[in-house]
Amino acid sequence: MAVEMMAWMLAIPLLGLTTGLRSMTPMAVMCWYAYFGWLPVAGTWAEWTGWLWVAIVWTLLALAELVADKMPWMGDRVSRGPLLWRLALGGLAGAIAATALVGPGIEGVVLAVIGALLGAFAGFMIRRDLVEKIGFKDWHIAVVEDVFAIAAAGFALHVITD
Repeated sequence: MAVEMMAWMLAIPLLGLTTGLRSMTPMAVMCWYAYFGWLPVAGTWAEWTGWLWVAIVWTLLALAELVADKMPWMGDRVSRGPLLWRLALGGLAGAIAATALVGPGIEGVVLAVIGALLGAFAGFMIRRDLVEKIGFKDWHIAVVEDVFAIAAAGFALHVITD
């Protein structure tokens, strides 16, 4: 019971938070978990996440995002379009996680969307402040964010699948 509560109250919002930082990364990690059979979505609406070609496509999209994020022309994650995209993908990740936990999808969506909002705004402000006030190079902070997003998504899915 405690592990299940931790999955709902920690792991799903953490998936959302990582979506707020890197929109494609949690879905890529989730698809690999489903492909290897660690995320129990077989026989559900989310079964498509376990298809190899889906995992490859999400991984390529995530890698492209990791590269594009370091480019000077990339817009802010908290502007309207990127933020809505993060909220939509966070909600999708939350719904898939809730399905894997055999729970109500709407709760997964709400928890993950809240996490995505927090991740997008906190990540934006922390990165901005570290660059402007402390003098770190932007791409250094971006790489740390990349590593954190990948590790946190993996940790969240580990909690969900335990």
